[in-house]
Amino acid sequence: MRLYYHPASTCSRRVMLAAIHMGTPLELTEVNLMSEEDRRRLVALNPNSKVPVLQDGDFTLWESCAIMQYLADRTHGQTLYPDNIRVRADINRWMLWSAQHFAPALGVFAYEHIWKGLIGNGGPDPVELDRAGRLVAQFAAVLEQHLAGRDWIVGEQVSLADYAIAAPLTYIEQARLPVTQYPKLMAWLARVSQLEAWKQTVPVW
Repeated sequence: MRLYYHPASTCSRRVMLAAIHMGTPLELTEVNLMSEEDRRRLVALNPNSKVPVLQDGDFTLWESCAIMQYLADRTHGQTLYPDNIRVRADINRWMLWSAQHFAPALGVFAYEHIWKGLIGNGGPDPVELDRAGRLVAQFAAVLEQHLAGRDWIVGEQVSLADYAIAAPLTYIEQARLPVTQYPKLMAWLARVSQLEAWKQTVPVW
């Protein structure tokens, strides 16, 4: 299986976290997102022009959470995505919650404080940061409440849900993500950061 990815992409990191944790072998192809030629090739794989993209023979799959689930189903003996239908439903719920609510709000901070300047689009927009800040506060409070009395998002061990939610927090310092005031969230993130998969996928600046 081949993964088209970029090491700075938090969505790519989601997939890498799961693959490394499960020991799932992947052939990696880095996509230069600043290259027009690489972008053209990427659109041929994913019409949304985004990474990551997985190719497994003649099957092409995009959307990071879908790729994570597919890799788990392809990996014998993995524990990140148990067979129990209710446990899977719970994991799916949190992965979708991250993709739909939490990650997009965090992504505004990453764009405004990191990527926007790198691509020459000026400085941070305070209106956008204020809007996103209200959303982060809303959803971080949900996560903080959920983590009361829990070490992991679902069940008694790390799952795909933890990696799906943690990856968008990668740039917590550089993007000035407004989450440090949530002690349970921060304690959970500290646990994730001690996992070998997390250590092996830290972006190099």
